[in-house]
Amino acid sequence: MEEKPYEEIILIDKPDNMSSFGVVARVRRKLRDRFNKKVKVGHTGTLDPFATGLLIILAGRATKKSDEFLKKDKEYEATVYLGKTSTTGDIEGEITETSNIVPTEAEVKAACEKFVGEIEQTVPAYSAVKINGERAYKLARKGKEVEMPTRKVTVYALDILSYKYPELKIRTHVSSGTYIRTLGEDIGKALGTGAYLTALRRTKIADYDVKDALKLDDYML
Repeated sequence: MEEKPYEEIILIDKPDNMSSFGVVARVRRKLRDRFNKKVKVGHTGTLDPFATGLLIILAGRATKKSDEFLKKDKEYEATVYLGKTSTTGDIEGEITETSNIVPTEAEVKAACEKFVGEIEQTVPAYSAVKINGERAYKLARKGKEVEMPTRKVTVYALDILSYKYPELKIRTHVSSGTYIRTLGEDIGKALGTGAYLTALRRTKIADYDVKDALKLDDYML
């Protein structure tokens, strides 16, 4: 009887300070040791190094299903820090103090409500989008200013989990292609304070939940 080709969908809770590619490399190494041969491995949507949460890893023949996952809705929890901005929109960039305005809870709620529904986002300069054949973040690191494209995305829900200035914690359900860093920055612009993300966690991709994911260290055991 012919052996069925290997395929597996692996849910990993990505740690911070590690790239998505780094997670894939470790999973690939684990599978190579398990099968004593090279196994094709890929992920279905990048998380920034500072971010944590659900990363869907496809292994073996499952890699052929990657297109099925790329357009799925996602849920995130994020901490938006008001009063400062970052060159990258997150903790990895150069931070600048921009405002000492302290918005009220009502003002924060009103600002967040502006971003529910179909919105237009400018793709971050520090992103993997290609501009004239080169990754945008590589151009940004070289100090080259380029006009970044805009895209329409949908924010299905944007809930305030807590607010104590300068930290605003939110949960959001968004369409594929939505940049949460940009959403945080845009909330800061709407409030007149500036903002950047200090934490980001992906909790869901469609019906896949981070609660069902393995910590990377546990997977590697």
